[in-house]
Amino acid sequence: MRLLISAGNRDVAVEDGRIVETAGPFDLTLSFRDGEVRPGLINAHDHLHRNHYGRLGRPPYRSARDWARDIQFRHRQRIGIGRRTPRREALLTGAWKNLFAGVTKVVHHDAWEPDFELDFPLSVVRVRQADSLGMRPALDRVDGSGAFCIHLAEGTDSRSADEVRLLDARGMLDRDLIAVHCVGVDADGIERLTRAGAALVWCPTSNLFLFGATAPAALLSSGLDVLLGSDSRLTGVGDLLDELRNARAFGLLSDQQLEAAVGTTAARRLGITAPSLDPGAPADLMVVARPLLKARAEDVLLVMAGGALRVVRPDLVPELGSLAAGGREMRNGSLVRWANTGTLQHA
Repeated sequence: MRLLISAGNRDVAVEDGRIVETAGPFDLTLSFRDGEVRPGLINAHDHLHRNHYGRLGRPPYRSARDWARDIQFRHRQRIGIGRRTPRREALLTGAWKNLFAGVTKVVHHDAWEPDFELDFPLSVVRVRQADSLGMRPALDRVDGSGAFCIHLAEGTDSRSADEVRLLDARGMLDRDLIAVHCVGVDADGIERLTRAGAALVWCPTSNLFLFGATAPAALLSSGLDVLLGSDSRLTGVGDLLDELRNARAFGLLSDQQLEAAVGTTAARRLGITAPSLDPGAPADLMVVARPLLKARAEDVLLVMAGGALRVVRPDLVPELGSLAAGGREMRNGSLVRWANTGTLQHA
């Protein structure tokens, strides 16, 4: 099928899962006169299997270690119930949270899951990763090459700040490092991270919930590459669009930097193809009714991931024709969307 998406900012044509030239006849045209079509977003940090619990804990905490110990005791019954959720169902809860917000690529900061290769509805970026030095104090090397993600300085105590120095002493502070959170880094840690050319994944609402603080302004304005992550709903407020709006409210990064944090900068640091609407690119895209940095999930009108139409606002479903047959209405919190939950079928 040849599909044309006609939006207020430009037209984009899709065929066999890829973006093609807009010339010629089309089997279906979807018009969004007041919408903007743009590449799908990249979420640099989530735990896909933990989004069905909701926020847990009684913050503020001094470190992620303190939080983990507390919820295992305070919420042990709720956690036990949550663990009964079938693994694929839990992973898909995280996937659809992301898709409803226009995310088409996500980093799952946990062990790789076979389900990611079994008709999963969005692309999971596979990178080297470890939890943290707090959870793996003996960590001294990680096999392979390319991007390496680790929770770093996830807390406000001195032990959290020291993790940067420990990682440096083990020769693991380099340009491959993508440090997640960095709430507790001190001036020395900031200097070490920037000198090494490391990158930061900023998850502001998760940090503020747990610690009442987030990555220091001096780190965010130091010139190092910043990516954005939603974290899971165990600690994050919602989705990646929520993080974008909250990050913008700090006024520490330009609008261009924030858009790159979920786009070109994220792709470059993760070692994946840069998001694009140019002919030949994979059809990973969204249509949004408001400017990206002001948008919420309810402003997302359409999402296409891997060339498959995945999310559409319900009132637009009659226009889909035969493409609507593979989907159903799905609820994500209070938001209802048509969602294509079936086998991948390229538009």
